[in-house]
Amino acid sequence: MKAVVCHHGQLNVQEVAEPEPGKGQMLLNVLRCGICGSDLHARDHADELADATQRVGYDKIMLSQDQVVLGHEFVGEIADYGPKTHRRWKAGERVVAMPLMRAGGEAHPTGLSTCAPGAYAERMVVEQSLTFRVPNGISDDHAALTEPMAVSLHAVNRSGVGRRDTAIVIGCGPIGLGVIAMLKAKGVRHIVASDYSPTRRKLARAMGAHVVVDPSEGSPYEGLAKRGFVVNAPQLFDMALDGMSMLRLTPFPWEPLWRAVEVAGVTEPKRPVIFECVGVPGVINSIIDEAPLRSCVVVVGVCMKTDNFVPVNAINKEIDLRFVLGYMPIEFRDALHMIAEGKVNVEPLITGTVGLSGVDDAFTALRDPEQHAKILIDPRKA
Repeated sequence: MKAVVCHHGQLNVQEVAEPEPGKGQMLLNVLRCGICGSDLHARDHADELADATQRVGYDKIMLSQDQVVLGHEFVGEIADYGPKTHRRWKAGERVVAMPLMRAGGEAHPTGLSTCAPGAYAERMVVEQSLTFRVPNGISDDHAALTEPMAVSLHAVNRSGVGRRDTAIVIGCGPIGLGVIAMLKAKGVRHIVASDYSPTRRKLARAMGAHVVVDPSEGSPYEGLAKRGFVVNAPQLFDMALDGMSMLRLTPFPWEPLWRAVEVAGVTEPKRPVIFECVGVPGVINSIIDEAPLRSCVVVVGVCMKTDNFVPVNAINKEIDLRFVLGYMPIEFRDALHMIAEGKVNVEPLITGTVGLSGVDDAFTALRDPEQHAKILIDPRKA
């Protein structure tokens, strides 16, 4: 069969061996596969990516010298089952699957390992236990975006953002746009998006952002003081002095009153939830410098280089800094059904479709934010 093979940063269409499903596995005919930012990282920074995963005790990620079939955002139709596997669904039914499979008794990330070829191919193998049937009515294009939308859903879930909170999304690439879509689906009432690209700002609006900012002309944090956020230390000090003065004027002991208002959340200043979706050195530091006090910063963007920030600046503001990765199986399932039920509209994200022979050019095109957001691969397309 034909597949796109990545080797030393080069992408070439080659004839490769037909995949064979093992016990508990399924063979799929690939219908669509999205090109992910992680694929671009894997092509250009495979060795750095492998080194990073080895630091957490995992050594199955591809090296630049390996020949790997990329692709982990996919939808396919069932072609066959492995031996002694429960045939839950009929051949020809469409499914999506989490990109993880066993080979040689070990777990491998699909599309990032020599032992788990991905969906830049005509056919691929998936684990039945991680497979989900595509509900009727979802197009192949939309179903293929289940995986990146699950990433965005996990980031939003981990942030703890509430409907009445202000969410600020820095960077409106595919994941940032997905975060905006999931914030909208969660009912967050004030979503601010920031990106230098006019095209991405337009997409951010289409995905559900209420306010869109060009950071070269304005700040995504502008106006937060008027919305009740504490934006500097003197403001916080004044709140403390005023609050204690009021408590001391009452004829009752102030400690029980403090504890009562603390339980009610009155002592906690409002804070925005900020999603860093750029993945470029310096962005985290700029967010810490500009964000209001007590902000929660959720790092979603994948930065492959050394970054720096001044801890005391984050300390002085009591910034919460959270890093997120991947998703849980229930979030993968939920993302699929949110797309199916119309709670999330992924159509604006899709800006192009290519066949296997067009993948190399697609990687180049994706470097220009004014051209594309998400390009899909259709292995049957010439």
